[in-house]
Amino acid sequence: MLNVNQLAPDFKGVKAYHKGGVKDVSLSDYKGRWLILFFYPRDFTFVCPTELRGFAKREEEFKALNCDILAASTDSEWSHQNWFEKDLPEVRYPVIADTTQALSRAYGVLNETDGSADRGLFIIDPKGMIKYIVVSAGSVGRSVGETIRVLKAI
Repeated sequence: MLNVNQLAPDFKGVKAYHKGGVKDVSLSDYKGRWLILFFYPRDFTFVCPTELRGFAKREEEFKALNCDILAASTDSEWSHQNWFEKDLPEVRYPVIADTTQALSRAYGVLNETDGSADRGLFIIDPKGMIKYIVVSAGSVGRSVGETIRVLKAI
């Protein structure tokens, strides 16, 4: 189980959909900056687009706080591309395709019953330490405003 004030589980070269294409991302890409890493259950669902749009609408506020946003689900990069290009063009941050479920498992959010990610959010500091963790049921969306408030507080 992950705890605050411990190093975030490392990941290297995982596929992510980003701005119309696919690229590899690693935790080290975010060294020296704050990172919001959030997991959501599935593409093409009802609660997830409101969160994804909410983070996209306030991305500049996060950037002003030296913070990047990175989303993840266990769907493929091709599913992400299809969904984001069609329904969520305003999302400009990368979205990891955790098809091996390794990242979801490492962060303790893998739903072993159906292979999806539970709704988890992690704030990681510029040194790679976890400073905030919240995991909720899939039907419970997150407040982007609350995430910004917590980021400012820590």
